[in-house]
Amino acid sequence: MTRPKIAVVDDEAGIRDSLVALLSRNQFEGIPAASIAEFRDIQKSVDLDLVLIDLQLQDESGLELAMTIRQTQNTPIVMLTGRGDETDKIVGLELGADDYLLKPFNPRELLARIRAVLRRYGAASSLPEQAQQVKGSQKFGRFTVNHKERVLYDQSGEELALTNAEYRLLEYFLSRPNEVIPRVDLLTELGSDLTRYVDRTVDVLILRLRRKIEENPSKPVHLQTRRGQGYIFVTETGGGGPQ
Repeated sequence: MTRPKIAVVDDEAGIRDSLVALLSRNQFEGIPAASIAEFRDIQKSVDLDLVLIDLQLQDESGLELAMTIRQTQNTPIVMLTGRGDETDKIVGLELGADDYLLKPFNPRELLARIRAVLRRYGAASSLPEQAQQVKGSQKFGRFTVNHKERVLYDQSGEELALTNAEYRLLEYFLSRPNEVIPRVDLLTELGSDLTRYVDRTVDVLILRLRRKIEENPSKPVHLQTRRGQGYIFVTETGGGGPQ
């Protein structure tokens, strides 16, 4: 079986080499890149399965690299940083990062996160049964989601612009319709760090998605909160529901 190829973009040689060694010991092929330029050279000859990006590259921006990757391809991205800045975490998710891990981290946790992201991208059997049954498009209320194109349309056929993180959140809710989903399940699916910042990150994504699919975001009929329990996504509604 071919080992998944993972680029490690980090300008600290010690960390970069340690990550490549960790990946190699665990059935992955780690490919080191000390700079964005080196990463671009690797891209020319290697079909990558995932990219690990250090946010604080010397004289370069890991966020900008993530944005460039997401604009041109659908390669999974996991960002690494020593900063616990809440804004950077939200921006990273908005730009298309699939997961975000703070240094120092447990190697086992990093491997688990990588495997989870790869499953979401490549293995239909890892999705909930309801999601596997969805083919092509799915409707809720006055909207239609085209899963193949990863696009949301309103009733007039106009596309509603969603960020990668917003689409992933919507897709997950649609895989478990009319079911109360605990917040911890959302954190696991979105790949957010279980830190004191995480609730705010989820709240921001929930708020932004509501603004795009609810007529009155303060009184949502689709993406509802169940206080003390989590969230529920109501696909067929007959009126307003609790916030």
